[in-house]
Amino acid sequence: MSELQNKVNGNGYSAESIQVLEGLEAVRKRPAMYIGDISERGLHHLVNEVIDNSIDEALAGYCQNIDLLIDKNGWITVKDDGRGIPVDMHEKEGRSALEVVMTVLHAGGKFNKESYKVSGGLHGVGVSCVNALSEYMRAEIHRDGKKYEQEYRRGAPVNPVREVGDSDITGTIIHFRPDPEIFTTTEFKFEILADRLRELSFLNKMIRLTIKDERIVEENGHQSEEVFYSEEGLKEYVQYVDEGREKLIDDVICIETEKAGVPVEIAMQYNTTFNEHLHSYVNNINTIEGGTHLVGFRRGLTRTLKRYAEESGMLAKLKFEINGDDFREGLTAIISVKVQEPQFEGQTKTKLGNSEVSLAVDQAISEMLKNYLEEHPKEAKAIVNKVILAATARHAARKARELVQRKNVLSGSGLTGKLADCSNNDPAVCELFLVEGDSAGGTAKQGRDRQFQAILPLRGKILNVEKAMQHKIFESEEIKNIFTALGVTIGTEEDSKEINLSGLRYHKVVIMTDADVDGSHIATLILTFFFRHLQTMIDKGYVYIATPPLYLIKKGKAERYCWSEEEREAYVKELGAGRDGSVHIQRYKGLGEMNAEQLWLTTMNPEFRTLRQVTIDNAAAADRTFSMLMGDEVAPRREFIEKNAKYANIDA
Repeated sequence: MSELQNKVNGNGYSAESIQVLEGLEAVRKRPAMYIGDISERGLHHLVNEVIDNSIDEALAGYCQNIDLLIDKNGWITVKDDGRGIPVDMHEKEGRSALEVVMTVLHAGGKFNKESYKVSGGLHGVGVSCVNALSEYMRAEIHRDGKKYEQEYRRGAPVNPVREVGDSDITGTIIHFRPDPEIFTTTEFKFEILADRLRELSFLNKMIRLTIKDERIVEENGHQSEEVFYSEEGLKEYVQYVDEGREKLIDDVICIETEKAGVPVEIAMQYNTTFNEHLHSYVNNINTIEGGTHLVGFRRGLTRTLKRYAEESGMLAKLKFEINGDDFREGLTAIISVKVQEPQFEGQTKTKLGNSEVSLAVDQAISEMLKNYLEEHPKEAKAIVNKVILAATARHAARKARELVQRKNVLSGSGLTGKLADCSNNDPAVCELFLVEGDSAGGTAKQGRDRQFQAILPLRGKILNVEKAMQHKIFESEEIKNIFTALGVTIGTEEDSKEINLSGLRYHKVVIMTDADVDGSHIATLILTFFFRHLQTMIDKGYVYIATPPLYLIKKGKAERYCWSEEEREAYVKELGAGRDGSVHIQRYKGLGEMNAEQLWLTTMNPEFRTLRQVTIDNAAAADRTFSMLMGDEVAPRREFIEKNAKYANIDA
């Protein structure tokens, strides 16, 4: 036996080492490969997979109503009035088609073009994956005048498909409970699921989607049931997303057409803000990384608008070139395409790769915009003037941006003087704390681990980027300090808004502010900056929020930090001292009230701290929320505060 063979055998690596996972075992063994993760995001993905099946029935023209119920125990039920999953024998498998669909990966009608012309499910993992990751599931089928059932535990059938009675309806009802052995949390969030149903209602007009939560007691604006139904689809979607923004033109420009066999829907509107707000979908899937449909939209928009502006003579006095960014500043647009066989690319498989879609969307936007501009000269002039203003502001921003760039390429001595950097140079292990105020920043510098934790104090409230032109952003001292400390590159002359993270010095950026109203406002301002100008960092999971404690409870030698009112009350009760009694309760309103050791122990020490990772579950909903909270329109913000104030940490 050769030396190599001896080494291999000695390591115990042989044919017996090769594991073959059958059926749904692979899903349970490596769930994150199928649903992304096993925390809150993956949990809600399960519901989306089941709902997507019902939506596919709607796309095929067989479903009008979809109901989602979260019962008192937190279990999920999804009901639709589609055709119902077939229950007859599957010839190849020798068992009911229902059982095949529920227990075999990549089985279903979506692979048959006769059953479903387009399907969001092609991108997903299907109801069989949901079944595999559920402690219990029941499928109830109403079809051909009969009612059928089958139950499953952790993906395995408990019994054969059985007929349990007559029925005068059609449809599918899926009832399941996620497996607590798999997921780190099994608590569903009403808001996350409601956002997805609202999104689906806009993308699929004339379909009624209902969510009901039996866990919620309806009070003070918190609803236990919502119904989503849209008659005008994407037009209403743009109006919803743009609610907190001042309109440049009153019209939402819309088209619903088919080009080269690709159904295309587009709705867009210009507002007075300085950011672009583009949201693209393929078969109801939010393509957060864009793709060929977005390329086609941008190309068609730029070419058509530029031609109109040149032919109208409005660019004659402009002394510099207009670029693509200028045409999209202040634009909110929703692009939705339906593709028979979508090819997805990108890190998160949410980037469309089908080349034929680019031309289809290009033709659709060009046709729509050309007609609109010719028929609405007043609005056309307002749009072109907005483009010229954007180009002028970009030109003014160039010098400010180059100042930041020059700082970034300097050696460590060129970093902002307020930055207390760490000694480690590996971005993967380095952390940057953005700390509210010089006082708290000084405490954080004393309490940190200097090897991998850097501190950047921020003075007061940073610029509200939601209402600022680009050159104002680069002129802001605090924002320049953040850019410089991070080491990111901000665009080029040709593409002024692209962010290059190749020089990023920290893969964990932690926003650390006081636990009061002002602190929350500052944190929101910083988050708005990241969402609008460094969203890639959020997408990559680099942005976090620190959670300093609200209270320190002491009685004698016993003491405990508490992070909520509930924790405080429970611990006081545990100490056996009435509401307060002889217990000393210290309320931390600011980070500066803690000494360096306390701040390290509670908020900065990786061994004990709790960091909340910033994620974007629904890009359009997040877009709307930031505009509503930080924009000019007061009414939507007041309504939001009135609805949520009781549940926020608001000081007396």
